[in-house]
Amino acid sequence: MARDAPPSGSDRVGSEQAERPVAWLTCELTPSLRRPLARRLRRAGVDVFLPGEAPDGCGIVGFDVVTEELCALVRERSRHGRDRVLVVAVEGRVTAHDQWRLLEAGASDVLVWDHDGHPAEDVAARIARWHEVDKIVRSSSVRDRLVGDSLRWLSTLREIVEVSRFSDSSILITGESGTGKELVAGLIHELDARTPKRDLVVLDCTTVVPTLSGSEFFGHERGAFTGAVASREGAFELADKGTLFLDEVGDLSPELQAELLRVVQEGTFKRIGSNTWRKTRFRLVCATNRDLVRDEAEGRFRRDFYYRIAAWTCQLPPLRDRRGDIADLTDRFIAEADAQLAGVLVSPAVRELLSDRDYPGNVRDLRQLVIRIAARHVGPGPISVGDVPPEERPRGSVVRREGSDGMEEVISEAISAGAGFKDLVDMTRDTAVRVALAIEHGNASRAARRLGLTPRTVQLRRSRRDGSPGSGG
Repeated sequence: MARDAPPSGSDRVGSEQAERPVAWLTCELTPSLRRPLARRLRRAGVDVFLPGEAPDGCGIVGFDVVTEELCALVRERSRHGRDRVLVVAVEGRVTAHDQWRLLEAGASDVLVWDHDGHPAEDVAARIARWHEVDKIVRSSSVRDRLVGDSLRWLSTLREIVEVSRFSDSSILITGESGTGKELVAGLIHELDARTPKRDLVVLDCTTVVPTLSGSEFFGHERGAFTGAVASREGAFELADKGTLFLDEVGDLSPELQAELLRVVQEGTFKRIGSNTWRKTRFRLVCATNRDLVRDEAEGRFRRDFYYRIAAWTCQLPPLRDRRGDIADLTDRFIAEADAQLAGVLVSPAVRELLSDRDYPGNVRDLRQLVIRIAARHVGPGPISVGDVPPEERPRGSVVRREGSDGMEEVISEAISAGAGFKDLVDMTRDTAVRVALAIEHGNASRAARRLGLTPRTVQLRRSRRDGSPGSGG
């Protein structure tokens, strides 16, 4: 059912007065070109410093020729894309190939200094935008809701912040279950700069009963159908001047998608049992763990509806692609489980277990495990291996070693049965892989690490044993 989300305290972001953006400037240029460039940027509104002197600033790299040295400089200054770097061709021309090459090196954008236009203002506008986006990314409004500082997650947060604050586009959030789609929807609503802005209304599409879907979305008048003893506002009406979040939108039937087209595109609808057209203006945010592009190609999702809900698409990464965030997430979840445990140490063995474990349910899966661990912990000391629930502990950490007589007996029986040397080697390898996989609960990556092999080798051995193609770890 549609429900009003709790107030989010959206005034926390952007309440400070605007600041002049800060950037460092380094140039593969002569001083006669570098000095006037810096002066023009300062007049355009960017405080320019030497590298290392600008706190938390973006960076500008000026150049005249693209070289390997320039690409190396961009990689270094951007920390492979973690820090913002604008590369500016001050003299000469830069080819399309060179521009893509600089982006791959870590540049956030590449501009050509147009001496006949307003290049300093163009540079200043980009630096100012990045400065504001990164300031919001570092704010408590974002950090309190979406934890993590890995490069993949940082890039995702920057995209979310920019489209939320600087546009009113409809947004489709995709990603596996447990990656934080509803949290992102809440952040999008909080950062939305519309004024006045009303509520975030959430509708879980998996709970919509087909026979009552019209009432859920459009509302109804009194007496419109049996049981309609009073008029009711639907989700579209409740979301007027606010945000409508359709969770699991991929579960809507094609027939219902067709019914929603008009209100999504034009903002007009009729309540069930009414002949009066009503107006509503809302920001639409949808989420799904399905591949809607594939569903559209296979006829399970309407193309026209897809392009109306996905003016911008946000793909949330699974936890396996941002393992560097597991430690920060663990600390957050421990504090959430028990405020008295905030800041408690976690033993290296437990950290390693949490870092290496698979999480089919992604961040939600990690959170549930950490809460169980925290519930078992007592005392002021660090969280230790005994706090890990027995069913989550690695098994067979020490492989039982058979005596040499046992090994000789197995080999003797195999040779007597006609096995040659190659057969014995293959049998030993397959057995080692089977044992390592059993110890690591079927995780090919961890089994490979134990054996000093590549995950691919372990997968091939397992698939040959099972008689099926390798499916990955």
